[in-house]
Amino acid sequence: MPKPPVKIYMTAVCPYCQQAEQLLRARGVTEIEKIRIDIDPALRDEMMRITGRRTVPQIFIGDYHVGGCDDLQAFDSEGRLSALLGE
Repeated sequence: MPKPPVKIYMTAVCPYCQQAEQLLRARGVTEIEKIRIDIDPALRDEMMRITGRRTVPQIFIGDYHVGGCDDLQAFDSEGRLSALLGE
């Protein structure tokens, strides 16, 4: 069964974005669509419209909005991340 697509709204210098990416890679995610809101301000507007949040990262697994890095880490520690990733 293929893993659902993973998308992260992020900036180049955000340490939380890097932590989230590292965690996802450690859980076997090989493809991450990185949406750099620091390059295109319209993408920040899109992220805020979709999530209602201003901070990065904003992580989506499939159509599900996980939230930020802390949310992703909580999902992982609760054992819910593997289920989201289709494991």
